Amino acid sequence: MTTATAIHLEMRGFIPNNPRLPLVVYDAAFPSDTVDLAAQMEKRFAANGWPPQWRNGIYDYDHYHTQGHEVLGIAAGSATLVLGGEGGRCIEVSAGDVLLLPVGTGHRCVRHSDDFLVIGAYPPGQVPDIVLKAATPAMLNQIAVLSFPASDPVHGADGPLSKLWADQVVRGR
Repeated sequence: MTTATAIHLEMRGFIPNNPRLPLVVYDAAFPSDTVDLAAQMEKRFAANGWPPQWRNGIYDYDHYHTQGHEVLGIAAGSATLVLGGEGGRCIEVSAGDVLLLPVGTGHRCVRHSDDFLVIGAYPPGQVPDIVLKAATPAMLNQIAVLSFPASDPVHGADGPLSKLWADQVVRGR
C-alpha cells in the first residue's frame, strides 16, 4: 500500500485550514509510467466513491473550499505547491502523487512543468466552491460539519483515510 503522510495545518492568514482533519499526501500512489495515468486515476477515484469532476492545473493563488473535501491526482508533470496559506507548507509533487485536502485547506501552485495535469474529485454531493477571503462564522460551521467521505479515494474502504481522519473526528467530539 502507498505511504500516506498526514500533515496538520493551523489557521494561517485568511485560510482556515481544517482544525481537526489533516491533509494526506500519498507519494507515488500510482506508477508514474502508467499508460493514460489521468484515466487510471479517474477510474480509481470513481470506484472508491470520489467521482472525478475536472482535469486541469491548480490555481496560482491561495484559495480553499467550504463545501467539499478535495482529492488532487497528479496525472502528469510536476509542481511546487504551498499548502495552508501564506507561509504554509511547501511541497513538491510529481506524476503519480495524490493529495487529499480536507475542507478548508488552503492551496496554490507556485511553479509547475509545462505538462502539469491534475485530476480533481470530490465525494458525492460536495462541490469545489472557491473561497478567496476570510471565513465567516457560517463558513467555519460548514467546514466543521461537512460529511465524512465513505472511503479513501486511492485505497477504498480500508485505506489510510479511514484511520487518519476517523481518529481525528473521534478525538474532536
